[in-house]
Amino acid sequence: MQKTPTLTSLAADLESGRTNARKLVDECLAKIADKSGEGGRAFVHVDVEASIEAAKAMDRLREVRAAPSPFAGIPISIKDLFDIKGQVTRAGSRALDDSPAAEADAPVVSRLRRAGFILIGRTNMTEFAYSGIGINPHYGTPKSVWQREVGHVPGGSSSGAAVSVADGMAHGALGSDTGGSCRIPAAYNGIVGFKPTQQRVPRDGGVPLSFTLDSFGPLARTVECCAVLDAVIADEPVRPLQPRAVKGMRFAVPTTVALDDLDDQVARAFERTLEKLSRLGASIERIEVPEFLDVAVMNSKGGFAAAESYAWHRYLIENHGDIYDPRVSSRIVRGEAITAADYIDILQARTSMIARANARISPYDAVVMPTCAITPPRISDLADDHAFTKANLLSLRNCTLINMMDGCAISLPCHRHGEAPVGFMLAAAGGSDRRIFELAAGVEAALHV
Repeated sequence: MQKTPTLTSLAADLESGRTNARKLVDECLAKIADKSGEGGRAFVHVDVEASIEAAKAMDRLREVRAAPSPFAGIPISIKDLFDIKGQVTRAGSRALDDSPAAEADAPVVSRLRRAGFILIGRTNMTEFAYSGIGINPHYGTPKSVWQREVGHVPGGSSSGAAVSVADGMAHGALGSDTGGSCRIPAAYNGIVGFKPTQQRVPRDGGVPLSFTLDSFGPLARTVECCAVLDAVIADEPVRPLQPRAVKGMRFAVPTTVALDDLDDQVARAFERTLEKLSRLGASIERIEVPEFLDVAVMNSKGGFAAAESYAWHRYLIENHGDIYDPRVSSRIVRGEAITAADYIDILQARTSMIARANARISPYDAVVMPTCAITPPRISDLADDHAFTKANLLSLRNCTLINMMDGCAISLPCHRHGEAPVGFMLAAAGGSDRRIFELAAGVEAALHV
């Protein structure tokens, strides 16, 4: 059985001549163009000519041993949230159709391009990144890999990013994560998604949802693939990832909020994973984290996302509000009612929450929990607004806990073959990114045994 390619294996194939950039790009473009697949919904723009020309250039550079990195020539996708020089950034909306083309790449895009990654196209997303579900009424909704004949949501907001990787239309993806937008679609499509410590990765050149909570991160097939992309966009050296041995790992399972209202399939996959890690020598302790109760209070009027998105959107909504997805605009306009005093209250509450939560989890290597409380719902079941709201909140809830505590986190698949996709999330305080990657690589290896 042929193994799924990773960034490392593709780099080795490129170096040895077993493949070349042009072949990789042609394969991805063919999958995107396949009318029986999800390419038409996963992508809002495909850079056919530019990606082919870039592939030719990378192949020529490699021939003279001048490739900018071992990964030069590997096609990746870019979420429609990010500026790419010469293109209009629409953020999954039609309200920005008349905007001028970007004059420069976003820093994260520039860094990926500088490493030689080939930008295959812009991926679909929840409009303005404001949902964990991934439905988009403007460009269509790509289906999750799970039971495609039925049609399940891809997760949001980096919906097309996850589907592009899961379907082999790209070998990695750049996404964003404000309340789980890298990790949720990763969980709903059986891949890996990483939310970095916010300050490590520049956020210029991306359409904001919440200045306080936004972070930019990768989606990919493996933990190591995410670590490579994360290092590139953070402008750090790409170092070989050394998985930690499961024996001796110290995990805390928060019993506050994170385990409430779990789908039976999610609960079974999560507990089965904990049991396996315990058998392999990990120490697992269930603890109360009362700080997580603060999140619902801080978000009761819409929180940072409503307040900060309203500040950015208020004039655009005045002129183009009728173009917005009503499920998005209705949440944005909640910010109008948030007063300056309300905003200061939640800023102070968050500062306190971060300090207390970090102190509570400091004895452990990581906090672990299901990435999402539910498996991906059927698209047809979410036509009702009440059902949509419930599914959205349950999709976002656990991931949001980590954004609110300014942490870093990764989601990796923990379901068995043939089961609905379930994500296993490892999280820690901000600044623990490398440790989380090492732990997750060890867990990933253990789950594949």
